[in-house]
Amino acid sequence: MASGHNMMAPICLVENNNEQLSVNQKALQILDKISQPVVVVAIVGLYRTGKSYLMNCLAGQKDGFPLGSTVQSETKGIWMWCVPHPSKPNHTLVLLDTEGLGDVEKGNPKNDSWIFALAVLLSSSFVYNSMSTINHQALEQLQYVTELTELIRAKSSPSPEEVEDSSEFVSFFPDFIWSVRDFTLELKLNGCPITEDEYLENALKLIPGRNPKVQMSNLPREAIRHFFPKRKCFVFDRPTNDKELLANIENVTETQLEPEFQEQAKNFCSYIFSQARTKTLREGITVTGKRLGTLVVTYVDAINSGAVPCLENAVTTLAQLENSAAVQKAAAHYSEQMAKRVSFPTDTLQELLDLHAAYEREAIKIFMKHSFKDENQEFQKRLVEILKNKKKSFLLQNEEASAKYCQAKLDQLSTALMERILAGTFSVSGGHKLYLETKERIERDYWQVPRKGVKANEVFQRFLQSQAAIEKSILQSDKALTDGEKAIAEERARKQAAEKEQELLRQQLQEQQLQMEAQERSLQENIVQLKEKLERERENAIREQNMMLDHKLKVQRDLLTEGFRKEAEKMNTEINHLKNMAAQNDDTPWIARTLDKFAREFTSILCVPANLLGKVMSGLTSLLKKK
Repeated sequence: MASGHNMMAPICLVENNNEQLSVNQKALQILDKISQPVVVVAIVGLYRTGKSYLMNCLAGQKDGFPLGSTVQSETKGIWMWCVPHPSKPNHTLVLLDTEGLGDVEKGNPKNDSWIFALAVLLSSSFVYNSMSTINHQALEQLQYVTELTELIRAKSSPSPEEVEDSSEFVSFFPDFIWSVRDFTLELKLNGCPITEDEYLENALKLIPGRNPKVQMSNLPREAIRHFFPKRKCFVFDRPTNDKELLANIENVTETQLEPEFQEQAKNFCSYIFSQARTKTLREGITVTGKRLGTLVVTYVDAINSGAVPCLENAVTTLAQLENSAAVQKAAAHYSEQMAKRVSFPTDTLQELLDLHAAYEREAIKIFMKHSFKDENQEFQKRLVEILKNKKKSFLLQNEEASAKYCQAKLDQLSTALMERILAGTFSVSGGHKLYLETKERIERDYWQVPRKGVKANEVFQRFLQSQAAIEKSILQSDKALTDGEKAIAEERARKQAAEKEQELLRQQLQEQQLQMEAQERSLQENIVQLKEKLERERENAIREQNMMLDHKLKVQRDLLTEGFRKEAEKMNTEINHLKNMAAQNDDTPWIARTLDKFAREFTSILCVPANLLGKVMSGLTSLLKKK
């Protein structure tokens, strides 16, 4: 599978026929091959505002996304271009160019809202492109951002005691970049020079007043400030003042563009390449190209069914697919490595169990790396079950190979003995002694054979049992021995047979003990790796909640500074909820409970006795104390 992808030209990702959105299967096939993390940059804005030009710059190409030179919108739906990231090794840059908002040719104005919402959901950096200046009209045209609370949900079914669903948008929304084209004003405020970012933040300040018109005007400002903690602004001069060149912009060489515009475009690209984040979902889940494809399908299916795209549902769908694939990947690695390294028969059972433990550890590590949101550890338990069965199969193959090899060696060593028995060689006076010498020589030669494996004792025991009646017959017919000597020889044979039985039994008990110890190691390995993963997830959750809390507190401070006390006080519920959530995550007993539950279910899968569970759980307690 290719880890990244370098497309020669863009392809339509989401098709819009004004009735329904659909996902292009060819584009999905491209995403499916991208196992690298992706940085996703989406651009939206009114049609004919030069969005595609900026995206072509990011792709490092003069053309690709259609620029057009008429009043007709060129891009329909969402187009995608995947290129190697120029400054992040082993990352793919995914560029999403959206159809122009407000296209009069559209039959369904609702489509604009859905294209806008999809761009927000899919991107890690969201570029809003507008013309001339950030003024009242420009903000009014950004009405789509105020509709996001109706178009997107964070949770599938928020409980009544939880805060408003949209308060969590900040945890998974992209960075917001406002690109102002054909900017002709001076960057000054109250006579003092200001930066582009200060220009944006000043434009987003709320307008004082209680009348409905003012409140409507403040909606997009509030939405941008609430949902997008990280904001950036770029202003661009006109590319050229030559109308003829503007009309054929796709054919214009770089030298024909204004130097100031070239510099601004370079700064924009440089910022995106260095600052645009890898796309992540809640709690730090990294999005690869393959995962991005699943998200596109999940969101578009929700829109087409009349539902509201929900991040939690999308993550659940993604987790089911990814975790199932993670189980298969881990199990395949185990099988492949075992098949490569195990040479049947192994000399001892421990040799095979050690190999199993090594590759089981690697398999669990692979599963942990590729899985997420494994509710109740369902997929990890599935992996445990699969590895248990694979181990059982390897043990059986090992036993069969050992038995077959040992039997072949014994048959070879005892051929002469069997021939002499049939020829009556031992049915003479002194034959019993001759027989014993021959049998002992076979035994000596047999135990010198290397790497006989786990069935060596058992196979030899069967051979001895098969010889018992023959030996007795030879003994009874030996005229050189008195009845007393025969009785002593018979007793000695019985003793030796009993000792061999005991030896075989000891070996079987020892093997059972080794199997138990292997199960204990397996449980401990699963628990150690699960504990590490749960702690990483907990740290990600705390980091995310702290980020959300810091952002809410900043928004509240800004509202107070601007004199909007009532609006600031309304945020207290959200802030208190986030503080409570952070406190809950900071409390670690839930990790111990999760591990305890997993340990008990693990032992039932492997049929581990209760005394072993007790031993492992006491070890788990000390493990959890090492923090």
